[in-house]
Amino acid sequence: MGTVKYLLDTHTFLWAVQKDVMLNAKVRYIIEDSNTVLYISAVSAYEIINKYRIGKLNDYEYIAENYFEVLKKFNAEELHINTKHAHFAGKFEWTHCDPFDRLLAAQAFTENLTLITNDSVFDTLPWVSVLW
Repeated sequence: MGTVKYLLDTHTFLWAVQKDVMLNAKVRYIIEDSNTVLYISAVSAYEIINKYRIGKLNDYEYIAENYFEVLKKFNAEELHINTKHAHFAGKFEWTHCDPFDRLLAAQAFTENLTLITNDSVFDTLPWVSVLW
């Protein structure tokens, strides 16, 4: 059996960087385990800076303003958005219209990654492996 690779939802990444109590023990253990392969999507960079710019993520100013430094220190792989991700995100049937979530779901599925999220909206997608 191969190594399980994880894609962090944007809130999971923010909470992990800030060592927020919102992370449960299992998630914290996985994220902090040096053998874990973690990915942060480019969509999270866009979501963080966009929501910070419009005043929705004021508690995360340091992360928004220093994103590249924070990402490097976090020791996760960047997951770029490619045409396959974008096409699948636009194609699959899902009543949830949030473009950030659609892209994360598409990336998790197409790249065979387990999505670490506390967002129950992903529970409606049986083809996305979710951990929380």
